Amino acid sequence: MSEDLHTVSQNGKVCYMEIPATDIRASADFYEKVFAWKIRKDNEGNISFDDTVGQISGMWVIGRKPSAETGILISIMVTSAADTLKLIAKNGGKIIREPEGDGEVIALFSDPAGNVFCLYQSSH
Repeated sequence: MSEDLHTVSQNGKVCYMEIPATDIRASADFYEKVFAWKIRKDNEGNISFDDTVGQISGMWVIGRKPSAETGILISIMVTSAADTLKLIAKNGGKIIREPEGDGEVIALFSDPAGNVFCLYQSSH
């Protein structure tokens, strides 16, 4: 190989997610209202998303079990875990674990379909 794959800046970067949903529109509304994700239609007309910094995109899918706290856990960075948890509760999500930590704060929540994610608030 002429180039070491691990030196390429984009190699290994997480870039796309498919999130299980029971109602794609409800899930899209939840992530748009809570995290300000950009909701759009992809080239095939599916409701899709881009995160707020354009680093991760994806879509919601029907027919898969929601991700649980016991499997892979994805963290979503927020500026205020407390404020975001209020938005989660207001928009159909559930708080699984209240915020904990000094400096760096984490909390667990589930979206309207039951997928469990972690909120991450940096100490910076």
